[in-house]
Amino acid sequence: MNWKLIFQLSVFGLIMAFATVSLISERAEPGFWIIIFVFCAIVIARGAPGRYFLHGFLVSLVNCVWITAVHCYFYDSYAAHHHDMVTMYKGTHPREMMLLFGPAFGILFGLVLGLFSFVASKLTDRKEAEA
Repeated sequence: MNWKLIFQLSVFGLIMAFATVSLISERAEPGFWIIIFVFCAIVIARGAPGRYFLHGFLVSLVNCVWITAVHCYFYDSYAAHHHDMVTMYKGTHPREMMLLFGPAFGILFGLVLGLFSFVASKLTDRKEAEA
């Protein structure tokens, strides 16, 4: 396992956590994530020593920690820019819901990034990347 690579790629999650608090709208966010996932998958395919799926999965798990922490801490600003999320959390405290759903989304998107990484490893010529 290349833990340095995992934590370096998770910085994208930290950046997105802060960016989605007030800069990036709900509608634009998926586009940013697709670009990040493709980039991360390529970097994992070229830089991981194997276990590409697991590397991608772990990057997303670390991302969910960053994102959940930032969104919970800056909840008032986040809620002001993400009205759909506020309505989704009716009936319970929004921070509690974020703490529950954050890891679930981390696992779900970990499966996606893991799959992207695995596919990228099959499409990337490692000999070319190592040269």
